[in-house]
Amino acid sequence: MQASEKILRSCVHCGFCTATCPTYLLLGDELDSPRGRIYLIKDMFENGRPATKEVVRHVDRCLSCLSCMSTCPSGVNYMHLVDHARAHIEKTYQRDWTDRLMRAMLAAILPYPNRLRWALALAGFARPFAGLLRPIPKLGARLAAMLELAPWRLPPRTTLDHPQTISATATQRGRVALLSGCAQPVLNPDINEATVRLLTRMGLEIVLPEGEGCCGALVHHIGKEDQAHAAAKRNIDAWCAEIDGKGLDAIVITASGCGTSIKDYGFMFRNDPAYAEKAAKVSALAKDVTEVVSRFGLPDTTRKPDLVVAYHSACSMQHGQQIKDEPKKLLKAAGFQIRDVPEGHICCGSAGTYNILQPEIAGRLRARKVGNIMKMSPEVIATGNLGCMTQIGKGLREAQHTVPILHSVELLDWATGGPMPPVLVERGFAEPAPTAIAAE
Repeated sequence: MQASEKILRSCVHCGFCTATCPTYLLLGDELDSPRGRIYLIKDMFENGRPATKEVVRHVDRCLSCLSCMSTCPSGVNYMHLVDHARAHIEKTYQRDWTDRLMRAMLAAILPYPNRLRWALALAGFARPFAGLLRPIPKLGARLAAMLELAPWRLPPRTTLDHPQTISATATQRGRVALLSGCAQPVLNPDINEATVRLLTRMGLEIVLPEGEGCCGALVHHIGKEDQAHAAAKRNIDAWCAEIDGKGLDAIVITASGCGTSIKDYGFMFRNDPAYAEKAAKVSALAKDVTEVVSRFGLPDTTRKPDLVVAYHSACSMQHGQQIKDEPKKLLKAAGFQIRDVPEGHICCGSAGTYNILQPEIAGRLRARKVGNIMKMSPEVIATGNLGCMTQIGKGLREAQHTVPILHSVELLDWATGGPMPPVLVERGFAEPAPTAIAAE
């Protein structure tokens, strides 16, 4: 509570945040802006009140995109405040049974790869009936959104789904741990596989530690603090075992939503005598994959892709981690023509489980984002977060666009010697000419 009180005192209610808040932009309600939510949270905390229906409605509509934090001239840490509010809501407010059911189901499935794989297999059978579910009061729109986000077919299991150490393929220059993640290896294993190829080519030994799993972000953002902290502690223990053993130069994260949370472990456990020091150590080592590639240097390119790429900066990347230029610089260095997307600071509506729990708002943001992306006439779309890839991919299908969306690391791997990303192969892209170095 002390941290939240400090945050509340730092807000001067200037209203700059309203200009960049996606929900205020769409709904025009002051209580659906960061300033309005701060008023509600302040009243709740300072008066020691349980959450009310009004507080829950407006806090639930917050995407936690953190665009307000990039805008705020006073440095208000809205992320920590709204996370505290969500945990308070979870403890003091009785949601209706449909809401409890959806949240419990998401928390029981999404962080666990094997459960998620089985659930997605079942979703494949139910997906044709999504439209029939939509009219069901309260629950239908959410169930339909969840089914429509599920892939038509699941990719095969990755060989990176178990603890292992992967040797560098060039002279070793460092040793890193790679966060495998929970949903990503199930939905898109190509991302981690491309990361391993690229980093080992750079001379990095990669360890997938025993005991590592979901970072806790998905459940943390729906207020399930205990489950999130338990997941975080497991990861801290797994990574510290490697740090104290052979050592680590970085903990590499390929999903920016996870990166924002892991970099916050130090704050999360600041008052825990058993974990404060270890958590701070992990947060200091946590790096987005583009930060690691920038630090060690992109390998020489072996082909000239020369594709027009619309770069979508995930909110957790540009606002949560304040990583704005590294991905674009790397893609340009790899030979791609980069286009910035109009309204790039506005969220696509993915936001963890938001596109399931708030499907109407998420759908409007998705359509707006896809419209802005397509103004750039891209041949390819790149981003650094699986959730954005899934959300924007759905929007592209809805608008009948065939432009593929990939993770930035897939393009970097391809340009520097890796195979053409499968989605480009499927879309019939031609292999570009080799560079002079590759020709030699």
